[in-house]
Amino acid sequence: MLDAKIPAGNLEKKWDDYKSHVKLVNPANKRKLEIIIVGTGLAGASAAAALGELGYKVKAFCFQDSPRRAHSIAAQGGINAAKNYQNDGDSVFRLFYDTIKGGDYRSREANVHRLAEVSANIIDQCVAQGVPFAREYGGLLSNRSFGGTQVQRTFYAAGQTGQQLLIGAYQALERQVALGNVDMYTRHEMLELVTIDGKARGIITRNLVSGELERHFGHAVLLCSGGYGNVFYLSTNAMGSNTTAIWKAHKKGAYFGNPCYTQIHPTCIPVTGDHQSKLTLMSESLRNDGRIWVPKKQGDTRKSIDIPEEERDYYLERRYPAYGNLVPRDVASRAAKERCDAGYGVGTSRQAVFLDFAAAIQRYGKIEAGKRGLGDVDAATITLMGKEVVKEKYGNLFDMYEKITGENPYEVPMRIYPAVHYTMGGLWVDYELMTTIPGLYALGECNFSDHGANRLGASALMQGLADGYFVIPYTIGNYLADEIRVNAIPTSHPAFEEAEAKVKARIEELMNIKGSQTVESMHKRLGKIMWDKCGMARNAQGLQEAIQEIRQLKAEFWSDVKIPGTINEFNPELDKAGRVADFIELGELMCIDALERSESCGGHFREEHQTEEGEALRHDAEFMFVSAWEYQAQHQWKLHKEPLLYDVVKPTQRSYK
Repeated sequence: MLDAKIPAGNLEKKWDDYKSHVKLVNPANKRKLEIIIVGTGLAGASAAAALGELGYKVKAFCFQDSPRRAHSIAAQGGINAAKNYQNDGDSVFRLFYDTIKGGDYRSREANVHRLAEVSANIIDQCVAQGVPFAREYGGLLSNRSFGGTQVQRTFYAAGQTGQQLLIGAYQALERQVALGNVDMYTRHEMLELVTIDGKARGIITRNLVSGELERHFGHAVLLCSGGYGNVFYLSTNAMGSNTTAIWKAHKKGAYFGNPCYTQIHPTCIPVTGDHQSKLTLMSESLRNDGRIWVPKKQGDTRKSIDIPEEERDYYLERRYPAYGNLVPRDVASRAAKERCDAGYGVGTSRQAVFLDFAAAIQRYGKIEAGKRGLGDVDAATITLMGKEVVKEKYGNLFDMYEKITGENPYEVPMRIYPAVHYTMGGLWVDYELMTTIPGLYALGECNFSDHGANRLGASALMQGLADGYFVIPYTIGNYLADEIRVNAIPTSHPAFEEAEAKVKARIEELMNIKGSQTVESMHKRLGKIMWDKCGMARNAQGLQEAIQEIRQLKAEFWSDVKIPGTINEFNPELDKAGRVADFIELGELMCIDALERSESCGGHFREEHQTEEGEALRHDAEFMFVSAWEYQAQHQWKLHKEPLLYDVVKPTQRSYK
């Protein structure tokens, strides 16, 4: 039976009561305890900085050449916090409610409320670190809207919020490195979890420069390795982003929660051909001012500027008048797909819709003219001033779009289409962020927690920093308080010997295949199966076919993949091969989970389960639970269910109309 360890009592008091009664480790004992952190994005860097500051001995690992290259740096639009700076009705409860509703009532209430509670602390922490959030004219921090909400609660730094937040966390981390509280290991990839007497006690890593395998002991292990969207091959994730760390933990006994919950982001630059290795995100913040539309006539090949206003279908505003262009990501993505599938798509591929800033430019231009006290202003000047305002708000995003597409978005609408972005699934964790393996924790995107079946925009950065700065420093003490008598276990222990031998044997097996197909080609084939049959829309037949196709691909991979080079050297193809092998196994589980969940909810859209209006149709009586999968053997998993009990929020059919 899964125990989520949710504290008793009123929802709004659970976290305070927990902190008041949790076990503590005194400062002298913290210096004796070693903690391993895998991944140094926002969750990992903030956790390493916070735990190092508390006095623990921390070892932090990343496969990049610097923690600053973690994929968190790519986040654009902003970070949510319930500060109500705009005085527009926001509150901790409203952020909690929006997150539960946005996740289509498949989140754990206690975790989400805690996230909303600590959100305000995150902003104060980051401002103190010097993060350059955008500010209003009077100096107050600025906010903008994101999908799924009717308030402005998103703090931002132009279109590079993730970069600025990561630099803040990185500086805090590097301070602890300089003080000797954190040992930083770059270019190291975790390839196995070491358990002793059922508890996580270390990891086996590979030095990606020399190829050498290394053993590292820890009283606890924190996985902060991000999401697994690259299982689809094409995604907005950095190409190095992978599932290996959490997949190794899963095969060691950590349950995998809700693997099928994938977020498709509606605002990405469309695919242009088979040559692409990744996709580019255009921030959801653009939906604040951009209007999304398609021609009213099917197959219309005219240029956007030649299509008059009365012949444009602003379909999100038409279908969802209460939220308009700011509906949640899953809703906006499906709506775009529906229009394109019906023959209204634009561009050469017909797999795109327009995101148009013309109206915003005129609106801002008129406001600017008023601010400057200008009376009779000609249209060209209004347009010019409007463009200046838009450039200040979104300039780096517009520049990025023009560099990639060759089109000027100040003059013509952007073309966008949905793409894989974030994964709500991940290792199952309890209220303390501990997995089903004692001493093994998962933070940020690599756990299943908080976002249900669909993540609200600007909540990923919030969760990563909340877990690292404000949750794990309390919850890990509850475990380590009972570990203070455990001395550091020598890495000559048989468990370390066995784990390293397992890693070595797998690497040798990969290198000895000497087949004819590249790792990249295998990854592309996996991605096509996943996107076509477990992507934006899924059905039972397609998922059953996908499971068989993935199993065949796995057999082919392990018999015919070609990896050049040698083991004991810098060998990116070998690194990639190990990651793709794990993606193949994860892809199978994702399809199994999607097939098992015979309902639609959030980003999991089963075509057999939709309303008359084409919206997701949940079946709460049968599926009000977290799917937690236990690995048993090749192609075999056992499903455990954590019931979701709603004491405060009443689940209803989502409506954004």
